[in-house]
Amino acid sequence: MADPVLIGIRFALYADLMLVAGLAAFPLYALTSSERLEPRTAMAAIWRAERWLCAAGLLLSILGMAVLAASMQGVGLLSLELRPLLDLVRETDVGMAWLYRSAALLLALAVALRMTRWPTAAAAALAVAGSVATATLVWSGHAGATEGAAGTVHRISDILHLIAAAVWIGAIGAFLLLIAPHGLRERPDGLRIAVRSLDRFSRIGTICVLIVAATGLINGQMIVGVQNLDRSLGSAYGQLLLAKLALFALMLALAGANRWRLTPALATAADANPEAVLSALRRSLIVEASAALAILALVAWFGTLEPFAAPPARVLA
Repeated sequence: MADPVLIGIRFALYADLMLVAGLAAFPLYALTSSERLEPRTAMAAIWRAERWLCAAGLLLSILGMAVLAASMQGVGLLSLELRPLLDLVRETDVGMAWLYRSAALLLALAVALRMTRWPTAAAAALAVAGSVATATLVWSGHAGATEGAAGTVHRISDILHLIAAAVWIGAIGAFLLLIAPHGLRERPDGLRIAVRSLDRFSRIGTICVLIVAATGLINGQMIVGVQNLDRSLGSAYGQLLLAKLALFALMLALAGANRWRLTPALATAADANPEAVLSALRRSLIVEASAALAILALVAWFGTLEPFAAPPARVLA
C-alpha cells in the first residue's frame, strides 16, 4: 500500500510546489507595478491561493517524509519510530532536501501572510522560495540517484526542467483566475489586463517550452539513452514516458491556439461582446491544466520505476 500512497503524495507535492513558484512569478512579468498594488487585480486571488498552497505543501511534505520512513522501516504510519526517522532526515540526501524544502515553504508562507503590502518584493521572494522547494523534488527521483559529474549535470537539468514547467503551470492557473467570471465582474479593467498578460506570457512561455524540451532531452539521455530506447519502450517506464510526451504535445497545441487564435480574438472582441471568446479560452485553459496535471501524475509514477523493468505480466483468469 505504501507505493500508491507515496506516488499520490509525490503528485500532490509536484502540483502544489509548482503552483507556489509559478503563481508567484506571474505578477512579476505579467502585471505592472501599479496593478500589483491594486487590491482588485488578480493579486488578491494569488495571495489567497499562495497561503493555502504553502500550508498544504508543508503538510504534504511532512506526511511524505513520514510515509517514506514508515515504508523503509516496514511498519505502518502509526507505528513509525522517531529515531530512524531522524536518522533518515539527517543522514540522507532525501532528508536534507526535505529540510531545505520545509525551510523554503515556511519562508514562503510567512511572506504570503505578512508581506502583501510590498507585492513586488513579496512575489519575488515567493517565486525564489517556491523554486527552491520545487528543486528539492529532484533528489527524490532518478536524478538524485545519478552519481559523479553526470549526476550534477542531471540534477541541474532536472531543476531547470521543473522550474520552467512551474512557470508555465503557474501562468495557466493565473489566467484562469484572471478570466474567471466573478473576477471580471469585480474588476472593470480585468479584461484589458487579461489580454495584455496573455500577450506578455507569449515570450515567457516560448522560453519555458524551449527549456522544458531541451532539459527533457538531456534527462531522457541520462536515464534511458538513445541506444536503449527500444528496450525502454517495452517497460512500464517507457510506456508512461510516451504518454507524457503525447500530453506535452497536446499542451503545445493548446498553447499555440491560445497564443495565435484566441488571444487576438479576445483583443478584437474586448470592446464588443467577448463572452464567446472568453468561454472558448476558459475551456482551452482547463484542458491545458488537466493535461499538465496528468503529466505530473505520470512523472510521480514513473519516477519510482526502473527504466528497463518489464511491465507486469497479465494474469488470465
